[in-house]
Amino acid sequence: MAHTFDELVEKQRAANEAHARVLELRDAFGAPTASAWADEQHGTYETAWRAWRDLAREAQASVTEYAKSEGKPRNEVEAEVKKIAQEPPTGEA
Repeated sequence: MAHTFDELVEKQRAANEAHARVLELRDAFGAPTASAWADEQHGTYETAWRAWRDLAREAQASVTEYAKSEGKPRNEVEAEVKKIAQEPPTGEA
């Protein structure tokens, strides 16, 4: 599937948001140890972690595909996507 650069940025933003959620949960629950977390906390954290992992994997695969189709170095495409993904979306402050 061909991707546009804007789609790559949106995928990276989704992965960034999922990562932020994982970090938020880790901060809220404390260190992830078997004895410290309740079963519900483990489940919530694992679900968030899997979502981040899957979104990041999809973003990376899309960057690779895009770079190959455009004949550009993958690392340059990835760096530009990550840079733009850190900026607020157009029309938002």
